[in-house]
Amino acid sequence: MQNRRQSDRLSWGDTVFLNLEREGMPLNVACVCTFEGEVSFDAYVRFIQSKLPLVPRYLKRVVPEPFGLGLPSWEVDPGFDLHRHVREVTLKHGTDTELKAVAAKLFSQVMDRQHPLWDLTLIHGLKGNRTGLIIRMHHCLTDGIAGVGIVSALLDVSPEVPHLPRKKLHIRVPSTSRDPLSSLASGVVDSYSEFVKRILSAWTDLLGIAERAAANNGGSLATDELSRLLPEMTTSAERLRFNVIYRGPQKFAWAKVPLADVKAIRETCGTSVNDVLLALVTATIQRYSELHGDRVKGRQLRMMVPVNLRGSDDNPGELGNRISLVPVTIPLDIRNLRKLLVAVHQRTELLKQAHAAEFVSLAGGLIGILPGAFQAFAGPMMSRLPITPFNMVCTSVPGPQYPLYLLGHKMLQWYPYVPVGGEMAVNCAILTYNGTVHFGFSGDVHAAPDLQRLEEFLKASFEELRDTVRPPAKKALGPKKARTKSQRTSRPERPAVRVSVPLAVPSASAASPHESKRSTEQQEVAARLIPSNGWADVPGRGRLWR
Repeated sequence: MQNRRQSDRLSWGDTVFLNLEREGMPLNVACVCTFEGEVSFDAYVRFIQSKLPLVPRYLKRVVPEPFGLGLPSWEVDPGFDLHRHVREVTLKHGTDTELKAVAAKLFSQVMDRQHPLWDLTLIHGLKGNRTGLIIRMHHCLTDGIAGVGIVSALLDVSPEVPHLPRKKLHIRVPSTSRDPLSSLASGVVDSYSEFVKRILSAWTDLLGIAERAAANNGGSLATDELSRLLPEMTTSAERLRFNVIYRGPQKFAWAKVPLADVKAIRETCGTSVNDVLLALVTATIQRYSELHGDRVKGRQLRMMVPVNLRGSDDNPGELGNRISLVPVTIPLDIRNLRKLLVAVHQRTELLKQAHAAEFVSLAGGLIGILPGAFQAFAGPMMSRLPITPFNMVCTSVPGPQYPLYLLGHKMLQWYPYVPVGGEMAVNCAILTYNGTVHFGFSGDVHAAPDLQRLEEFLKASFEELRDTVRPPAKKALGPKKARTKSQRTSRPERPAVRVSVPLAVPSASAASPHESKRSTEQQEVAARLIPSNGWADVPGRGRLWR
């Protein structure tokens, strides 16, 4: 019994998400999906019932320990009713705008903690012979990576309609008869045990970071980079117009771009897919700020970027939160989107070399050690403080690159949602699915009443970046004409050359004119990001700007 209860306890990190929530400011991860055709609600309820054994925690609620002296536990809800978690709505006009409004209304509501913290809403009446589905799960139950795993488990990879059971799901509720005194004692013992484990884990993590830093060029490179980052990471960001205390309710907006084009930009510019996505979000916020007449010259956008901490040996579908947070600060006044992408890449590489995600995770773990009763008291108050450590959250999660099906109906779109709160009243979630990158923008109606403008700005930024890096189109040739020998000699044909931005700039003595021009461009961008300490010869990586 003791081992089982310990395994069913929330982690310190999951408990923090539970305690930060306050009435009117839910902390859920969610998504809006659309499917081909009309999905029957009765068949859908039986379908979800057949899938529940794959997600046992969907049957469990959060039960706090007496006086908040221990970590809460996951316990089977004795009054579980599937119809409390699966609902349906029929749209009046059937537009995507109406679908966004329904989603925003749901995203603004706090879920009942007396029951499992998830729900599914089937949306009928969408134009184009489509059905919508809105999925909500509390952040204490899952993060973005695990959330994708849950959605993938609830759907099918085959268009064949599965056999649906007719019998009602029978739930066996384990005996939980415990007197209050033994429950309190168990909570205190488990809490102390977890506290010791957390301290030992933090010490191990610190030693591991030190070892990796020492192995990285004697530790000097990572140490210097971290010393330059710490002042920035420990100070508040300069407020943008949407950095105001969250009041609610919320709005929801979305956009999508082809993943193949994003990968083509990555290949041409020598960056990563995530760098391209962060550059697009930065350009979108730049356009939105200028729309309202805000100054962008000399200003920066600091994004909180969650990083998955699951190792290659971990189960990617493991529930709970296994993430760290990395502050990515990008200048808002870089007009040329290719230069902006270089700036993003420079910053993300710097953060990787400085092991920023590991340090933030270590700090977050130490914060999680605070007693649960204190967290429950202070969490809602902290969300009302005028503190802006970041301008916004920007989370990116990879989804399956093949179609999923609901009762034989193909899923067309999968727009993710990340909660807003505190002074981060506008956030962005990104999810790739079946060859498409889906962007979901969440925002407070008072902080961003025109949140839908982010949709058009994201699309415009994507098209501009794509056209900037795309090789020039070849001119159409007329009928081939015979040429003399002298003409062929004087005008030889030259093969097309594909130019890419290098990650490491070679030494000046070996650089070609084209490379020198690009290295100058990278120096200008790098000078905006970090103090200029000159060039450094890094073994195995060439000549890097520090």
